[in-house]
Amino acid sequence: MTDFATRRRVMVDTQVRPSDVSKYPIIDAMLRVPRELFVPDSEVEAAYAGDNLRLSRDRVVLEPRTLAKILDALGVDADDLVLDIGAGLGYSSAVIARIAEAVVAVEEDEGLAAEAQSLLGEHADNVLLHIGPLAGGAAAHGPYDAIVIEGGVSILPDALTDQLKDGGRIACIFMEGALGTVRIGWKIDGAITWRFAFNASAPVLPGFEKKAAFAF
Repeated sequence: MTDFATRRRVMVDTQVRPSDVSKYPIIDAMLRVPRELFVPDSEVEAAYAGDNLRLSRDRVVLEPRTLAKILDALGVDADDLVLDIGAGLGYSSAVIARIAEAVVAVEEDEGLAAEAQSLLGEHADNVLLHIGPLAGGAAAHGPYDAIVIEGGVSILPDALTDQLKDGGRIACIFMEGALGTVRIGWKIDGAITWRFAFNASAPVLPGFEKKAAFAF
């Protein structure tokens, strides 16, 4: 029988801590949330590997290192209301829920959302699941102290930055071809100021692609 608890500790000790993530709430959350339950059945044995795990053609569960470093760079704390875009089966939301006051998780795939609802009901009691387009966010429950986008971005819809509180933070993996950079944005007087955080990659999410230019 697979010892997932041991794999979880190894994941934290070999992927998260060596990436300069030392904040106790993040470490504790990643040690407690059973990642193997929040991935597709075909990926269970790879749940604690240091890779993105595929949910569908353009959707992944972010690798543990990337998620942990995003939460560390955002400075998510116990008073925050966090918007989690592209929650998938709910792993990221379950982790954030152990750090923040509450999470609004957005998922547009109804199949993924149904599974996420069941899993989050067992493992996180402070997550509200919103089913709708990822790029639309969940304005009715905002504004938010922090926004996390669980995938790549080529363009960032105004609908999301509009849902961020002034003084709030947003994390995006900006993709340029196969290469990506995580940037943290601070909303100050209605405008977003960006800072480079680290390198990571993920497929660009639906609704976050650059529009194709017409050629004549």
